[in-house]
Amino acid sequence: MSTSLSGPGPAQAPGREPAGSRPPRRRTARDHAPITVTGLAVKVVLLGLVAGIAIWAAFPLVEAEKWVGLALLAATTAGLFYLYLTRRHVPAKYLVPGTLFLIAFQVFPVLYTASTAFTNFGDGHRGSKDDAIVAIQTASVKQVPGSAEYALSVATEGDPATGPLVFLVTDPATGGVSVGDADGLRRLDPGEVTVAPGGKVTAADGYTVLTFGQASARSQEITELVVPTDNGALRSAGLSRAYEGRAVRAYDAGCDCIRDAETGRTWAADESTGSFVAADGERLAQGWKVGVGLRNFTRVLTDESISGPFLGTLVWNFAFAIGSTGGTFLLGTFVALALHSPRMRGTNLYRVLLILPYAMPSFAMLLVWRDMFNTDFGLVNDLFGLSVNWFGQEWSARAAVLLVQLWLGYPYMFLVATGALQAIPRELTEATSVDGASPWQSFRSVTLPLLLVALSPLLISSFAFNFNNFNAIYLTTEGGPFPADNPTNGATDLLITYTYRLAFGGQGAEFGFAAAISIFIFAIVAVVSAVSFRRTRRQEEVYA
Repeated sequence: MSTSLSGPGPAQAPGREPAGSRPPRRRTARDHAPITVTGLAVKVVLLGLVAGIAIWAAFPLVEAEKWVGLALLAATTAGLFYLYLTRRHVPAKYLVPGTLFLIAFQVFPVLYTASTAFTNFGDGHRGSKDDAIVAIQTASVKQVPGSAEYALSVATEGDPATGPLVFLVTDPATGGVSVGDADGLRRLDPGEVTVAPGGKVTAADGYTVLTFGQASARSQEITELVVPTDNGALRSAGLSRAYEGRAVRAYDAGCDCIRDAETGRTWAADESTGSFVAADGERLAQGWKVGVGLRNFTRVLTDESISGPFLGTLVWNFAFAIGSTGGTFLLGTFVALALHSPRMRGTNLYRVLLILPYAMPSFAMLLVWRDMFNTDFGLVNDLFGLSVNWFGQEWSARAAVLLVQLWLGYPYMFLVATGALQAIPRELTEATSVDGASPWQSFRSVTLPLLLVALSPLLISSFAFNFNNFNAIYLTTEGGPFPADNPTNGATDLLITYTYRLAFGGQGAEFGFAAAISIFIFAIVAVVSAVSFRRTRRQEEVYA
């Protein structure tokens, strides 16, 4: 009788099912790697920092009664805590910080600039109407018979030369000491100050009392400082006495105007311009911020003193940007091709020498080049035996700034062209040589198109940069030379330097007007870039 030698299969562990008897369990959040102590500490610190920033930002919003902004701040903070205190939404943990920084440093500034372009925001039109009324009244304070006088010490919060000025005054009746600035008076604790006989303060906690010499150096600022009080305003009478005067000009709510008590003259409020205007058209310097619609934009197009030079400046701006970008590209590519040749020796040394202009600080090099083009002692005239007034004539000044841009910019194009050439397979150019093409034909038909596909985005960004290259002009020619009949628009001015001079010239800063011109510039660069990127995309499809 035969006996089967085959025994039972392998023993199963108690409670374990055979392999393949059930589908694998899905991975859950609990299966993630545990958070280390260091990781937990970092998370706690960062979330604590977020909470601290949110609390710090909430106080000014509450004080200004900006409830929408406060609600947005609270929602954002709560969302961040929810996101980083749970193990869900892992991709969002990486995307949210970048998105918030994008909104804070890109989207918000653009939107704020666009909104400012529709206002009269600038010097004299920064605050509200109430702020303007207070400023007008305090600026007109004069000493009248019976005005109270105080012993005065001038002090600063911080550095005596640059710190904010304050008045330390002693009340002759009570002997109390108060500190005053543009926001008003505040009584100081007697233990915080040291008062000399006669009432003059010699020391105060948190303030630096100025010596006579230090105060004399800032006498103009001391004279202009007005401290509002309940009965008028406090002004200095020299460096050791102050008086509480009365405002000559006061606001009359009945006529919504400013009245001058001495002359009887009135300035009515003009809500469309945010100014107080007299019957003969005179405007008070202090106004308030209001919306002006498209007025800043139409001013660029209709004001002949602005629109006339604007067109010529725009043409030169395009010529400068194209010349700077094209010139640096041609020279940089030519040098890169020369050093890419296998017959060249010592290429590493040449490359180090060629990128030296790129390694130097551009603002310092611009100042050096400005001196090199000096008519009397400049290196360019001395080296070539010339006597050319480079920055005194229109075309020589333009040629000079283009030459400076060529020297500063070609190393960058050389570097990127070198990298692009190394990415082009040599088999392509060798194949054209086998087919009988000359080196020029090989470059034109194969190398150059492939170079342009790789470098076109960089050329577009270089064009956008040069279109707004403020330093290149302002640090060399300052926009000059200027014609005798128009000292605001020079031959080498770009739109950005012309805008700077218009908006921040002798009449004070006009941020709204500057923002409007900035939108014009942005629109021009955006259109050029969009068209260029579309052509680049088509080129990539051809050579893909």
